[in-house]
Amino acid sequence: MRTIEQILRESKTIAVVGLSSDPMRPSYGIARALQSYGYKIVPVNPKESEVLGEKAYASLAEIPIPVDLVNVFRRPEQTPTVAREAVAIGASALWLQSGIENEEAEAIAVAAGLDYVSDLCIMVEHRKLGL
Repeated sequence: MRTIEQILRESKTIAVVGLSSDPMRPSYGIARALQSYGYKIVPVNPKESEVLGEKAYASLAEIPIPVDLVNVFRRPEQTPTVAREAVAIGASALWLQSGIENEEAEAIAVAAGLDYVSDLCIMVEHRKLGL
């Protein structure tokens, strides 16, 4: 398993599951920060058509480009499904945001060889590492 620093350095395209177009939502601010760090953001939310200037997709399976990391803003009970989808699209890492943990999602990701991070904010970790 790669370190958080390796995951963040080696990932270029991040699918953000649950990304909202509402600037008051944490997902929006964090995704905007990730864009400013140079990552390609792919919004995944069936209720959105575009977020932060990027076309939104209803599911990970609909994304037409390779995704390195799947960053999740969903309730814990919804994450096993996201983990299965992340495996199916060939992502290399699954990251559950602060406050989100799920043993089943972890087991699915780890069994498939994905790097797994949970209950941490990707933006905070990026800043702490000074990347």
